Amino acid sequence: MRVSFCQGLLTGAIVLNLLILYYVSRAQQQMMEKRRDPGRGSRKAALPASGLGGGMGGLVGVGGGMVGPGGVGGEGNSHGPRVTVLLREFEDFENYVGDVARSFLHQRPELPFLAVSDTPPYPPLSLPDGARLLVLSPSPEQPPQAHRPEFHVQTEFVLLVPDGVELEQGRAVERLIRELEGEGGGPVRLVAAPVLARSAVQCLHLRVSLREWTATYTPAASGSSGSVCTALQGDAVVLIRSEDLFNLSVPLGRPLLPSLFIQTSLHGWKVKLLESPCFSASHRPLFSSAHNQWKADSHLKEATSQLMRNFGLKRLLLADGKEQWHGCGKETARCFGTVRDDTPEYLYLDRWTPPCCLRALRETTKYVINILESSGVRYWLEGGSLLGAARHQDIIPWDYDVDLGIYLEDVPNCDYLKNLDSGSLVDANGYVWERAVEGDFYRVQYSEANHLHVDLWPFYPRNGVMTKDTWMEHKQDVEFPEHFLQPLVPMPFAGVTAYGPNNHRRGVAGTFGGFHVAPPKGQNDSSHNPKHIGSNP
Repeated sequence: MRVSFCQGLLTGAIVLNLLILYYVSRAQQQMMEKRRDPGRGSRKAALPASGLGGGMGGLVGVGGGMVGPGGVGGEGNSHGPRVTVLLREFEDFENYVGDVARSFLHQRPELPFLAVSDTPPYPPLSLPDGARLLVLSPSPEQPPQAHRPEFHVQTEFVLLVPDGVELEQGRAVERLIRELEGEGGGPVRLVAAPVLARSAVQCLHLRVSLREWTATYTPAASGSSGSVCTALQGDAVVLIRSEDLFNLSVPLGRPLLPSLFIQTSLHGWKVKLLESPCFSASHRPLFSSAHNQWKADSHLKEATSQLMRNFGLKRLLLADGKEQWHGCGKETARCFGTVRDDTPEYLYLDRWTPPCCLRALRETTKYVINILESSGVRYWLEGGSLLGAARHQDIIPWDYDVDLGIYLEDVPNCDYLKNLDSGSLVDANGYVWERAVEGDFYRVQYSEANHLHVDLWPFYPRNGVMTKDTWMEHKQDVEFPEHFLQPLVPMPFAGVTAYGPNNHRRGVAGTFGGFHVAPPKGQNDSSHNPKHIGSNP
């Protein structure tokens, strides 16, 4: 039989494919044999040691391959330990890091132990064999991997332990692993055990609103087999998968547990707090003198403030009902800079006005209204402030100043306003009264440092219409009939009773062209309308 050229070409292609499949199969078989025999083949080279150098050991410990950013890898995890013990929180001047390391390594000598510090501790730590120090601050003579924690952990799990804790029973670590694996990758992504006693740790629900710059803690009820919540308060040992930990933006921020739970709550992850096992802690209290305790408390306060600044959180509502503020105050500048194109910078970050700024605006508004009323100056809510009163009974959540209209003829009644032609005035309470540089109106600033302010716009009647001498070219800045102010009517606003036009809905509709004005980019509320605050920082 005669074979055509095309048939021969097809036969050759089939034979070539069979040969390729044969060699691929052989290569796969050889790789499987190498995996079954970990002694064969080459091992990955260790990175140079970080931190203090000699005596600290290399970066690659027992347990397999190198860990890269965003995940944990390595072929040898099944042949080595599954957990790295990591101690993050300790003070240079007094700590028990060496004792903690010896406690864990005595019970479980195969577990890698890693102490983590921002800078080289002084005095230097005295660590036993098998424990290593990681310094996070970079050094110019070392590669960047030397200071990145994900390159120092090649186990499946990380056990986060506080200073002073002890491991009395090695089986406690396996109990935590079984609990976490039993959750099957659901919302519970962390498992915790109490230090000292169960009552020393409280399970909390944490809600973080980056838009509102606020974190809110509330108590969580405990169950018979443990509590599932989103945050913990108190000393606890926490187990987390290494992959989950290093997928966080700031895996080892300080303070560790607040940093950890703020981030995990934003991911929708939960922590399960077990009744047992309990970890003991013979070193309690941690500090031997009142002075050292004061230093530690001061460092904790500084670290908390820095963490809140880094995460953009200005207000913490604690489980006991107390508040912590980490934003601007009367002695500091406001939380945002000069406004460009009538839009503050935080709106571009899909955030509302920082709550500390809203608080300052409310305080200033209440103060100014009290002065105007006691001086006999007729005033009313103007522009966006009128809209905020109509829609929110408050300042619009993304607004950045308050506008009040006043009768020009009443200005001489107020001692703070009538002499402002000669300059600004700082009153006994630290508020700054001044004539605005942008036009013929007045401004009351929260303080000399913090320029959050209330603007006072002097109107006068002309042929039954309220008008003024300075216009800001905004569509809400328009003339209106004087009968809107006859009489003025009380309206709740910013925690006080203020006055507004007697037909504020019609006034708002005329000013803003209806209630359905454009919200900020990315917002759904229908009551936003950007407006000026001038160019003052």
